[in-house]
Amino acid sequence: MAGKLKRVMTARQIQMIGLASGIGTGLFLSSAYTIHTAGAFGTILAYSVGAILVYLVMLSVAELSIAMPQTGAFHYHAQKLIGPATGFFVAIAYWLTWTIALGSEFTASGIIMQRWFPNIPVWAFSGVFLVIILLSNIFSVKIFGESEYWMAAIKVVTIVAFLIIGILILTGILHSSKTQNVGFQNIFSHGIFPNGIGAVFTTMLAVNFAFSGTELMAITAGEAADPTRAIAKAIKAVWWRQVIFFIGSIIILAAIIPYEKAAVTQSPFVTVFSMIGIPYAADLMNFVILTGIISMANSGLYASTRMLWSLSHEGLISAKFEKVNKNGIPIRALLASLVGGILALGSSFMAAGSLYLILVEVSGLAVVFVWVAISWSHYKYYQLLKRENRTQELRYPKWAYPLLPLAGFIGSSLSILLVIFDPEQRAALLWSVPFIIIVYGYYYLKFKWWPKRHLSTSILIKK
Repeated sequence: MAGKLKRVMTARQIQMIGLASGIGTGLFLSSAYTIHTAGAFGTILAYSVGAILVYLVMLSVAELSIAMPQTGAFHYHAQKLIGPATGFFVAIAYWLTWTIALGSEFTASGIIMQRWFPNIPVWAFSGVFLVIILLSNIFSVKIFGESEYWMAAIKVVTIVAFLIIGILILTGILHSSKTQNVGFQNIFSHGIFPNGIGAVFTTMLAVNFAFSGTELMAITAGEAADPTRAIAKAIKAVWWRQVIFFIGSIIILAAIIPYEKAAVTQSPFVTVFSMIGIPYAADLMNFVILTGIISMANSGLYASTRMLWSLSHEGLISAKFEKVNKNGIPIRALLASLVGGILALGSSFMAAGSLYLILVEVSGLAVVFVWVAISWSHYKYYQLLKRENRTQELRYPKWAYPLLPLAGFIGSSLSILLVIFDPEQRAALLWSVPFIIIVYGYYYLKFKWWPKRHLSTSILIKK
């Protein structure tokens, strides 16, 4: 049946999703690559800039989600405030981001499990985790919210433990033969930028990837029991997460691990835990990383499902994907997104050097395009309120307009352009051009020049 999604997610669940949804392999694994490439101080700078940028974007997300708490979130906002073609592009780009991520996460989970069970093939574990993620999403959004809450809690506890241990190492309270040369001098021991300022630029896409997923809290607004209260609490958690969890962790990693010794094949968290002789440090950290991977896949299936449902609800794709079951779950959109993830998983095995590589490169950059659209939607929202003398309704914070959304827009745009500095990532930008042309071209062919269906004309702001 076609119907509405159920508003049953609690503020507690959404706050934890906002706090930990973006914590995964980007921080636990890719931070080693950033330290090795940009140097200690360069990494701290890159993550600080990334944290500020993402917080600006999240303020835009919060403002728009409270004003228009719709499932589909920034797709809906872009459609109403920028234009229907851009809204369509945002939805397709975000759906692609998470669908391709599903394939990557399923593969990564199988690789990690082989550490403990080397004789079982990767695809077998991928299939097991695929079923687990399906079960988490198919019955009730309450089950999804609760499973995300506890997986997020594991990640939060791990980072808090790491921060405490890191501080104890740096203050000399915890020490061993492996901690003799640690200290804040490591941050500057090889100069501010040992590989040049360009190396910092090349790591920005990896840093943005580490923060991606934070915007998921906006999608939950359409199923929140009290979206205004839930989003307001979640955005406060995001700031402290950026400062304490991300930047705090990076400062400790940079101070303890010399940049030239940051192994890109091992989690830097494992390196720190091993320094003080924590037994089974690698196994414990791999369990946490596995939890993060499953959490991201869980959130990815949820987000991609809601994007398809929103596209169908707005009349942009087949009405079949709008249908929900008695529990308010869009089953067809869910299964279609899961099939997309399975196809991505298959391409990772059969066409890893061609099709899959292109998909990963485009989807990795697509989320930053979404951030650009979020910030510009926010600016257009500000202009709308100003035109109607309603700027007193702005929340985050009033004195910062219009600089707040403009800063997010400029910062996100620059993050895309900085990809040019990295030859290995430049292809992502090049492949994004035909992707954008195809999506916009499809929209105009189907709806602008030869319209097939009547688009939704729902009210912009509901008060």
